[in-house]
Amino acid sequence: MSAIENKEQAERLLSALGEQLAAANERFELVVVGGSGLLALGEIERSTRDVDLVALRNGDDLGTAKPLPDPLRRAAERVARDFDLDEAWMNGGPTALLDLGLPDGFLDRLDSRSYGEALVVHFASRYDQIHFKLYATVDEGGPGKQEQDLRALAPSEAELLAAARWSRTHDPSEAYRETLLRALQQLGVSDAAL
Repeated sequence: MSAIENKEQAERLLSALGEQLAAANERFELVVVGGSGLLALGEIERSTRDVDLVALRNGDDLGTAKPLPDPLRRAAERVARDFDLDEAWMNGGPTALLDLGLPDGFLDRLDSRSYGEALVVHFASRYDQIHFKLYATVDEGGPGKQEQDLRALAPSEAELLAAARWSRTHDPSEAYRETLLRALQQLGVSDAAL
């Protein structure tokens, strides 16, 4: 199965998804986080296997993206066949972040793009991606693609501390705090009062 290799391919896939939705007389607004969002915004230059949805948007309301609504799932499956992607290339897993809350001001910072008349994709901002990538880096317990993406975003100490405070609302455990402090030190934050 193919991966999403670059910004241009991400754009082609989302345009194709918009075409499939239009052909089915359906319309969706997706909120995207993760590597595919960073790739589409030109923030990173690595491949990714899926598009991570944190939510489906309706005005200022964000709803769960898991499971995907049937019309969206069917359109995504057609795109997967056309582009030789994994059938689950549209992934609603990150929607669990809605349960404990997104960073304050998240909606105001979204970068929104239309892919035809049937699809609007709202990409999480660089600032919010720093939050998600720090949380994922610590949650995974060490170096990997999450930390690589985080470093590519070149966060300031203030941004890392804001992200660290937010991440503690999702995992207040002492074990997470200790791992978070180690990660912050590795990222150049020497004095993190958490």
